[in-house]
Amino acid sequence: VQLVQSGGGLVQPGGSLRLSCAASGFTLDGYVIAWFRQAPEKGRERISCIINSDRSASFADSVKGRFTISRDNAKNTVYLQMNSLESEDTAVYYCATVSRWYCPTNDAEYDYWGQGTQVTVSS
Repeated sequence: VQLVQSGGGLVQPGGSLRLSCAASGFTLDGYVIAWFRQAPEKGRERISCIINSDRSASFADSVKGRFTISRDNAKNTVYLQMNSLESEDTAVYYCATVSRWYCPTNDAEYDYWGQGTQVTVSS
């Protein structure tokens, strides 16, 4: 059972990236998927979450209007599309999942985590 992340890398300010989070060993049906990020010397921040049942999504104020989240249950994969990237978005990004009908804000409540991927926004 694992989450495998892909995407990320170096991008200039104003650019876009898409992160993927693919589940293996289990189906994402019945699970919420959240994206967290952790910048150097800062705590982990939940930036987005999507609920399976109605696919409703939430976003932190810091990324609202710039990031979108989507899921493809057929591919057992969730995507985080990041547009208009800023230097403040530089961080390691993680996806995480738990079997809930709501999105926990406490990262300790998530059962499975991706391996993390570095996103660097710099000119």
